[in-house]
Amino acid sequence: MPNRSPSVAGLFPRRWLRALLLPMFAALMLFTVTLAGGPVAPLVAPLAVRAADTPAGTLRYSWPSNVGELNPHKYSPNQMFAQGMVYEPLVKYARGGAIEPWLAESWTVSPDGKVYTFTLRKGVTFSDGTPFDAKAVRMNFETVLANRARHDWLELVAQIDKVETPDARTVRLVLKNAYYPALQELALIRPVRFLSPSAFPASGNTNDGMKAPIGTGPWKLVETRKGEYDVFERNDAYWGKKPAIKRIVVRVIPDPNTRLVALQAGELDLVFGGGGHGGGQISLEAFGALKKGGTYATYLSPPQASRVIALNSKSGPTADLAVRKAILHAIDKDAMVKGIFLNAEARADALFPPTAPYCDLKLPPYAHDIARAETLLDEAGWTRTNPKGPRMKDGTPLSVDLCFVGNDALQKAIAEFLQSELARVGVQANLIGEEEDAIGERQKNGAFGMVFGDTWGAPYDPHSFVSSMRVPSHADYQAQLGLPMKADIDARIGKVLLSTDETARRNLYRDILTTLHEQAVYLPLTYQSSMVVHTTRVDGVHFGAMDTEIPFEDMRLK
Repeated sequence: MPNRSPSVAGLFPRRWLRALLLPMFAALMLFTVTLAGGPVAPLVAPLAVRAADTPAGTLRYSWPSNVGELNPHKYSPNQMFAQGMVYEPLVKYARGGAIEPWLAESWTVSPDGKVYTFTLRKGVTFSDGTPFDAKAVRMNFETVLANRARHDWLELVAQIDKVETPDARTVRLVLKNAYYPALQELALIRPVRFLSPSAFPASGNTNDGMKAPIGTGPWKLVETRKGEYDVFERNDAYWGKKPAIKRIVVRVIPDPNTRLVALQAGELDLVFGGGGHGGGQISLEAFGALKKGGTYATYLSPPQASRVIALNSKSGPTADLAVRKAILHAIDKDAMVKGIFLNAEARADALFPPTAPYCDLKLPPYAHDIARAETLLDEAGWTRTNPKGPRMKDGTPLSVDLCFVGNDALQKAIAEFLQSELARVGVQANLIGEEEDAIGERQKNGAFGMVFGDTWGAPYDPHSFVSSMRVPSHADYQAQLGLPMKADIDARIGKVLLSTDETARRNLYRDILTTLHEQAVYLPLTYQSSMVVHTTRVDGVHFGAMDTEIPFEDMRLK
């Protein structure tokens, strides 16, 4: 095994020290406290949201930002976990890939795979009392279809030809072609979930906004204070099993260290996240320290998706395949897994986990090989005149912008590690940490050399993720745009999504993923897990079938 990078040995003892000192900081520091229904307390106020001071039936959680207006048909700044609390799908994705009845109690599929007929559940109402019926379903589908360009990452929206409602409990989706992931994509948290007709704007198009976030789900958003908190209350008219918890207060805490202090000071009951969903809620070092302490319940989810860096194939030094391959060979993933992830996540060598459908391809990994990386850069004309500085070519330094979400502790630690690793082979990585929305814009417009672009896990991978590669909705389109075979990749994606022959589908996925692997467009890092930390006040905590949902409705307070 190659020698461990000196950056790991130097960096992480300091992070461990920080994690271990935070409990002492909690006893000394006086933080701003936000209470539902009241103003922000001044910085000199005492802590006031400990368990003993919390109203009965209230769970205290946190998130880096407010949850947004919670328009079910829009994206950022709407937060997915919160959209999933308020709005529900026709069918639900369950563990192991099963599709279960939800707002639709049953369905049939025509022999040609083009017509899906759903029978709606009886007795369901929106939280404002409006009946959930075929008319409401059709209104929601029509506003999504009226804004197809907004949802062009999702092939299902492109494939819906029309929506028919023969009666109040029947909805018929007529597709242009047979589309094998249709039910999986109907189960997603957005954009095909259902807003009460009473909350639609006068135009009937939710792209123009909405009156209020009213869904059929077990929770209602009842209060928002920007930069401070969001409050959800139990929907007592819910058609299904009602939550045991009456209220959830979600405090806005952008900084992971502050969140950890709040947890240890008794201000929070639960920390949930750390993979693709809610990444950086607290650091893995802090998670490990809390686990050893024994005061909190702590556990990690099984691998859910891939933690990935996308490399720009169109502009900058990474437009050169040799540079991209050199970058992949330069990274000591085993040292990263040990030093950053504390062996809690497994090294990834392919874009998708082998457990994802059609993805167990056993492609040859880009092994950590410093000599190979340097040879590739030498042969590409990048010379090293200064052993402590970047390589040069025609007077231009080998410099790449590495972009990450600045308040995500885990992304920041990974970015610092990658910067150190790349410096060893003469690649200068410029770290650019920005807010999540700004990073999202960079992904869409290609203003990056390298950027975090994790896969999405079940039920998105691989079909929804590869579908989105054809449009500039995430990092993938821009990352692949410089590939000479980009048009062919997109054409094969279109074919695989509409394939009805299982063998042909498997072969197409192999062709697509092998090409992307050989073109070194992605630097897979780990197969990511989510984390949970909660106090003894909470029971019934578990992971959802999708990484983007938090099953608050199953939790109980002691």
